[in-house]
Amino acid sequence: MTYTDMLPESWRGVLGEELEKPYFKELVDFVEEERAAGPVYPPREEVFAALEATPYDQVKVLILGQDPYHGAGQGHGLCFSVRPGVKTPPSLRNIYKEMHEELGHPVPDNGYLMPWAQQGVLLLNAVLTVRAGEANSHKGKGWEKFTDAVIRAVASRPDPAVFVLWGNYAQKKLPLIDEERHVVVKGAHPSPLSARKFFGSHPFTQINEAIAAQDHRPIDWRIPNLGA
Repeated sequence: MTYTDMLPESWRGVLGEELEKPYFKELVDFVEEERAAGPVYPPREEVFAALEATPYDQVKVLILGQDPYHGAGQGHGLCFSVRPGVKTPPSLRNIYKEMHEELGHPVPDNGYLMPWAQQGVLLLNAVLTVRAGEANSHKGKGWEKFTDAVIRAVASRPDPAVFVLWGNYAQKKLPLIDEERHVVVKGAHPSPLSARKFFGSHPFTQINEAIAAQDHRPIDWRIPNLGA
């Protein structure tokens, strides 16, 4: 199956041309060589999982992460999210802590964020693949051009959205977004290195107030427990 076949139908009209560009063909060759040499995450069929979970016309919120988790079984194509049964990573634990302090929602027993994605939260990483055990190992190989096109596609819709840019890396994408038409929620990254500044920033309230002002249904941020 080609990457064109894997691209969800709702996104093909706005992203299909990207897959025909020389940089993307070089990117695919690089990623396939990496997979031949050793484990690469997420699995090939989940590279576009964020786009699959949140169709183009249903995006209310875009949260931008950096690159996938690089541990076995962690990443499944949605930024900050891990599969059911996998230990919740530190950044997501901090997101949950802020959610609990801000909204009173209980901290869930899992890090599976699909319930957010299904409500219109596009959980997009800037880089969509990573070599096992090596963070940022696929940085600068072309994924950023593709995901910039995703951001531009959402920003170009008539329907406004909320863009969530945590940390300096994400905030470099500001020039892609018309802040007169869309709302941008900025703040420190929830990683342990900067969580002190992240805590108390009330991002969930900011996002839902912006969504409501855009005449969209607010997000229910609660993540159900999955049990043992």
